[in-house]
Amino acid sequence: MPNSSDQHGDRIQPRTLKGFRDYLPEVMILRERLIETAQKIYRSYGFAPIDTPALEYLDILLGKGSEETDKQLYQFEDHGGRSVGLRFDLTVPLARFVAQHAATLGMPFKRYHIGTVWRGENTQRGRYREFLQCDFDTIGTESIVADIETVLVIHDLFRAIGFSRFTILVNDRRVLSGLLQNLALGRQEPAILRALDKLPKIGLDHVADEIISCSGASMKQVDRILAFAGLEGSNRNILEKIHSMIAGSAIGESGARSLDQFLAGVIAAGVPTERVQLDPAIARGLDYYTGTVLETRLDDLPEIGSVASGGRYDSLVDLFAKQKLPGIGASLGLDRLLAAMDALGMTQPVRTPADVLIPYFERDHLGDYLQLAARLRESGLAVEVFPDAKKLGKQLQYANRRGHRVAIILGANEFAGGICQVKNLASGETSAVPLTETLSEIVLEISRVLEINRNQ
Repeated sequence: MPNSSDQHGDRIQPRTLKGFRDYLPEVMILRERLIETAQKIYRSYGFAPIDTPALEYLDILLGKGSEETDKQLYQFEDHGGRSVGLRFDLTVPLARFVAQHAATLGMPFKRYHIGTVWRGENTQRGRYREFLQCDFDTIGTESIVADIETVLVIHDLFRAIGFSRFTILVNDRRVLSGLLQNLALGRQEPAILRALDKLPKIGLDHVADEIISCSGASMKQVDRILAFAGLEGSNRNILEKIHSMIAGSAIGESGARSLDQFLAGVIAAGVPTERVQLDPAIARGLDYYTGTVLETRLDDLPEIGSVASGGRYDSLVDLFAKQKLPGIGASLGLDRLLAAMDALGMTQPVRTPADVLIPYFERDHLGDYLQLAARLRESGLAVEVFPDAKKLGKQLQYANRRGHRVAIILGANEFAGGICQVKNLASGETSAVPLTETLSEIVLEISRVLEINRNQ
């Protein structure tokens, strides 16, 4: 156990738990920008925000995801002697929430929820034990329209973030159920699908071994499962093969028909054909999925895994409510996506959300600096005033370190001449602008510089 105090015995060693991390300003600024983008897209489709407690009664959470999530669950007894757990996702709390408030929510109910979740799993690149999920869900309808809209939201979200090369992989749990029924392995379905979900991580051989181990399947049965999961070609060709392999299974045929409608609807809505790929290997590792399942991969960084995933869960809310409340939704993996964006060179470290810095170096004009900053903020600009009257060079060094885009320079000469210098900190270019009553020319010049910086 590491020593938590220094040699004097009166200071606690600053440290973070494994799998947890602090977020410095340059990371939080990027996170918040992604969150704002997600909120904008979710709201554009009519999804409304909610929030739920981080802690739930343990029986709310246990047995809802999978054996793996049960093992990863942070659980303990609180001061009142109640068995509680930290939420491992936002979907199970949503099911409890909807069951509890169904009478006032009205159906269908569309919500988004951006919140922290916890899983005690092995850490890996872009994945931590505490992470943020950005979920959106539709509850109270089995309509294929809700499934189609889920893909449309993801498509619009990734385009808004700045991606052009990504693929949304889709499948339907029911076609997998149909296959397993035809192979007389229906009773072992949850374990087999959890094993199949690991295919991208551990490969064919290890998945085959795990299926045999968890289900007692024969090698011939395993070969059929893996052949099904490995189907390739156009969406139409894969669907034709699926239809033949699940023929005779009512649930499998239902899933195949749904996939037909789903894919046709997504394309009709304007999503390019190459952006949505039918992948029979997509199973998702959580037991509550019942129909459509999907994962989103970045074409230029497939090894990082899915950065947005989800699916249909038509029976989850039934565990908490008498009425049937089917649902479908998906989640943006914010931290994993940020790790991918960093690897792809899509992020520029910025330590301040304020584009503009006003250096303070004429002590007698502090009020003028503060007034100018206030009026620029009224114009919609984010402005910081340097707090100490130091040399201009020192303050500009600070601005460059922090990532300010523009400096408004006002010294004795500028005050006397009724002008200010608008400095583009990226290029070093400086423009003299009149200090008019409305500040309109200053605002216009700052906007011009910011637009130049955005386009570079």
